[in-house]
Amino acid sequence: MWLDRLSSQSTPAGNPPPQNRSYSPAPRRPSHLAPGSVARPVFSARSSSLTSVSKANTSTSSLSGTSRIPNGSALRQQITPPADVEDPLAVLESIVGSQFHDSVKTVHPAISEDATDRPGRLVTDVNFNGLSLHAFAQAAHDMELADSTRDQRSRTKTVEEYSTPDDREKDKFEDLHRSIIACDDVLKSVEISLTSFQKDLGLVSAEIETLQNRSTALNTKLENRKVVEKLLGPAVEEVSISPAVVRTISEGPIDESWLKSLHELEKRSRAIDSKMDGPITIRAVTDIKPLLNNLINKAIERIRDYLVAQIKALRSTSINAQILQQQSFLRFKDLYGFLAKHHRRLAEEISQAYINTMRWYYLNHFTRYRQALDKITLYTVDKQDAIGNDSPMQRNSIATKQPQRAHDVINIGRRRDILKASDSSAISSYLAEEDKSLHHIEVPFRNFNLALIDNASAEYSFLTEFFHAGSFHHVSRIFAEIFEPTFALGQSMIKDLIENTYDCLGLLLCVRLNQHSAFELQRRKVPVADGYINGANMLLWPRFQVAMDLHCESIRRLASTVASRSATSALSFTGTSDSAKQSTAPHQFTQRFGQFLHGILAVSYEAGDDEPVSNSLRRLRGEYEAFLVKASKGVGGDGRKRERFLSNNYALVLTIIADTEGKLAQEQKSHFEELRNLNGDVAIGVSSIPRH
Repeated sequence: MWLDRLSSQSTPAGNPPPQNRSYSPAPRRPSHLAPGSVARPVFSARSSSLTSVSKANTSTSSLSGTSRIPNGSALRQQITPPADVEDPLAVLESIVGSQFHDSVKTVHPAISEDATDRPGRLVTDVNFNGLSLHAFAQAAHDMELADSTRDQRSRTKTVEEYSTPDDREKDKFEDLHRSIIACDDVLKSVEISLTSFQKDLGLVSAEIETLQNRSTALNTKLENRKVVEKLLGPAVEEVSISPAVVRTISEGPIDESWLKSLHELEKRSRAIDSKMDGPITIRAVTDIKPLLNNLINKAIERIRDYLVAQIKALRSTSINAQILQQQSFLRFKDLYGFLAKHHRRLAEEISQAYINTMRWYYLNHFTRYRQALDKITLYTVDKQDAIGNDSPMQRNSIATKQPQRAHDVINIGRRRDILKASDSSAISSYLAEEDKSLHHIEVPFRNFNLALIDNASAEYSFLTEFFHAGSFHHVSRIFAEIFEPTFALGQSMIKDLIENTYDCLGLLLCVRLNQHSAFELQRRKVPVADGYINGANMLLWPRFQVAMDLHCESIRRLASTVASRSATSALSFTGTSDSAKQSTAPHQFTQRFGQFLHGILAVSYEAGDDEPVSNSLRRLRGEYEAFLVKASKGVGGDGRKRERFLSNNYALVLTIIADTEGKLAQEQKSHFEELRNLNGDVAIGVSSIPRH
């Protein structure tokens, strides 16, 4: 293909190749990369070297500068000779022979036999350089022949460069041709890719425009929705319930999140009820009301099951009711409030089930506790232990100078420490059953009532928090139904403890413990147990009066013996020696009376003069003074000894009760001090009277 191209370019005329052919051998294709059709850049056609050879092969190149025509070559100039002049070529041919004509035709094909036209201007002055015409023609012929040979060689060399298969240039141009074809293929694929990309880009552009339009529409809708939501949001929020709340109440475990969902349901219920009661009927509220009622019923059902399960757990003998109340009831106290609001009858049934369970719980546990306290061994104080009795055991004890028993009923000792005990907890059932020591009645009384008051306070506190929706009378009624049998059990225990005892100090200690319980209940603000406290006081005070009456009666009987028997018999507490008849030392009974009075005053340091103990002490003190007056008559001698005897007894009583405190103690100390001073002054006055 390249040889053909070179042949077409190597024409004798030396015409340039056509300019409408592109540089690439591949066919041209229109481009679709742009809206307008832009043609591929056109490379200038290659000019063959043969063209230059043909151009250089002119006759002017073989002529000297002097022989050339200024306006062009003489050989190529078309000269038209006159008609009567012979053809120069024929003349030259005749001179040099036919070879010159053949060579000229060969070298200059343009000069042919048909060229009979003569040039417009003839060269008249030819410089032969001293040569003959034949020599000049031969020189010109040689020169033309040399130029022709040189051009032929050049042309042959140029053709051989493109036509010789063994030449390196051919391979180079073939590689270039193949590269151009490959480039055309690559460009074709690039053209296809760019065309596809252009189509895709157009689609993407259309999609982007569509998305932009949709985005604009969505932004408009969003702005409109925000405006609508701002106006309707609160109203819709009031009458809507989230699916999470519905799912939690229906299926979730009862815990803190369930309680929050219940509060949310209660809030929505109130809002919907207010909408229903309004003057305007809202269809959304009407539609959601049945669904709300179903959800409320589901919540009520789950609350019922939960509370029933917890109440059943209270019936376990090993369960601690206070712990269960704190962790399972008070933690979810709003459940009962929700139940009482939406289903009052079911709430009353649940509360009644709780009342029955807790009544059994407390009665069962306190019955077992009382049985454990009944196993504690108590001192027995009967009528023989009255203060004025002169029992044979006492006489033997005095005669043999043996110490009194450790449970002396008239000596308070360390028994009053129970009022100031720092340990505020009751003894356990196990320790009560294992305790083998002897105790007074105040020990089981204190432990039982301490446990009872603590449990009553805890239960009342629980009831006020759990049944907070009810009034005070409602809570008091529930508490009374729960603790009624337990309080009856406590009063029965108190009655059994004090029914046959004459231990005035023990009874008075029980009274003080009961008063401490009343003060503690007031501090804890538990007024519902006042009935039990008052009932205990109604049992303790009459029994105390009975015991005090027994002691007063015993002193009266002791004083009555003074008038019927001798002074020696009357002074049997101090002995029967003769020296005792004339002694003014305090009577032995004064020691017992002083200890007994000291015990009562020590326990009553906070009491006033309005208590029954005040009247009982006055009666006891009157009986004692009557006894001393009758006993002083057996001293013998004059009145001075009798007054000294009385003064010494009163002084001993003052000494014994000197460390007591309180209003009642001050009253007793003032009274006995007055008696001591009165009898002492009388004794001094009698002793100062001269004897006759």
